[in-house]
Amino acid sequence: MHKYILLPILLIFIYQTMYSQNVNVKERVESYKKVTLNADLSWLSANEQKIIPLFIEAARIVDDIFWRQNFGDKQTLLSGLTDEYEKEFVRINYGPWDQLNDEKPFIKGFGERPAGANFYPAEMTKADFEKISDPNKNGAYSIIIKDKDGYKVVPYSKAYEKEIKKIAELLMRASELADDAGLKKYLTLRAQALLTDNYQPSDFAWMEMKTSNLDFIVGPIENYTDKLFGYKTSFESFILVKDPEWSKRLEKFASLLPNLQNGLPVDEKYKKENPGSESDLNAYDAIYYAGDCNAGSKTIAINLPNDEEVQIKKGSRRLQLKNIMKAKFDNIMTPISELIITPGQRKYVKFNAFFENTMFHEVAHGLGIKNTITGAGTVRDVLKEQYSALEEGKADILGLYLVTKLYEMGELKEGEVMENYVTFLAGIFRSCRFGAASAHGKANMVRFYYFQEKGAFTRNDDGTYSVNFDKMKDAVISSSQQIIKIQGDGDYNAAKSLIEKDGFIKEELKKDLDRINNAGIPVDIVFEQGLEYLKF
Repeated sequence: MHKYILLPILLIFIYQTMYSQNVNVKERVESYKKVTLNADLSWLSANEQKIIPLFIEAARIVDDIFWRQNFGDKQTLLSGLTDEYEKEFVRINYGPWDQLNDEKPFIKGFGERPAGANFYPAEMTKADFEKISDPNKNGAYSIIIKDKDGYKVVPYSKAYEKEIKKIAELLMRASELADDAGLKKYLTLRAQALLTDNYQPSDFAWMEMKTSNLDFIVGPIENYTDKLFGYKTSFESFILVKDPEWSKRLEKFASLLPNLQNGLPVDEKYKKENPGSESDLNAYDAIYYAGDCNAGSKTIAINLPNDEEVQIKKGSRRLQLKNIMKAKFDNIMTPISELIITPGQRKYVKFNAFFENTMFHEVAHGLGIKNTITGAGTVRDVLKEQYSALEEGKADILGLYLVTKLYEMGELKEGEVMENYVTFLAGIFRSCRFGAASAHGKANMVRFYYFQEKGAFTRNDDGTYSVNFDKMKDAVISSSQQIIKIQGDGDYNAAKSLIEKDGFIKEELKKDLDRINNAGIPVDIVFEQGLEYLKF
């Protein structure tokens, strides 16, 4: 076992007498709808087709790194199991904790998931962390270990050195095949980033990569797994193929971002940061997920990079994963709406509205404020572990605000904003099923109770829900104002209070979610993926 694995398998025995879970693992496995990631890639160039197997090989190594970050030794865990459903559910969750059920353990012998996952020693407290003198201790690309000399910081390039060198080698081989100059530059710089833990140059190169048919998002990116501080990032990768037709439909919206930022319904001091002018929107089909993005619920859109400096100078790229959205809409959203939305409003639940809501959720991540107005630092750093849930809430509500404004401006012409509102309400029930352990789940619970308080929807006697248009519109504005102010002020206590008050499933909502579960509607999707499913 690698010397930097910080959550030894021996913890199984420590917890052996403490927990015994009564979980029907077979039912949990079957609550995921299996979806095959297949695509016709015959239109790609010969070199592009040769690059994809290299990306898949690198993604599988990324998968191994995330296993170590989230849990520890994958093979030791799996080899100790005999039940095939338990093995399958462990693979879905990258460990013995159910990511869509508040991370409760489902394998006998395991207790509560360590808040710091494998980024910190299991026994380390927040007080221990504060005593560490190394100024790099809260860096996004390092772990904390404990040896005979005490706690120390180890960069990812050293902690996962063997795996990272192999990934970098594969990226360099792919760069040599790349026909697109932007892709070639990005892959070269990303390989260097992995080896040096300096990701900003490759993030700038990725922002400039406008014409490539392929995209490979790879590296330590999101900080959801670190629930102790929210500092450490998890390894993940997406292999994507551009959808030229749908991408063309989205081009015009990027140019509107500065005006949308200036028009936010908040005081001027909260919108002084103008988004970079090089933001873009594109649609893709995903052909492979690995690591963090493949654990539990599956991402349907991407807004990167997370580096605030890059976002301010260049903007961000919003990648809409059209085939994944369609799979979730058909298999989950539609049946939920038929159960939970009042019959007279079910006609408003449409895929285009789901696509738009998701797209402008990602756009909204780039708007608002990244640095506190008090000079205390970035919003991400100041809000610590509360940041992710509040930021997802901001993106949800501000995205809906943007859709409303774009209809009013005449920039969105197909359909009507009521479709976005009703589809959004149905989507809350989809995302709340991810549980309070998920930042997206918490955000949706907070949103649900805020809307309920403001009368934005009505729960009818038959258990279905109706959107009240005018009150929904007003609630969207007031909620946007509330969240952006908390972020701009860097008000950690307000963020914590808001999430503690409403970031969990209360009794009435639980009953409605139980109805959805009892109807056999999938909680999410799981992939069959790999070269064998692709057509070259």
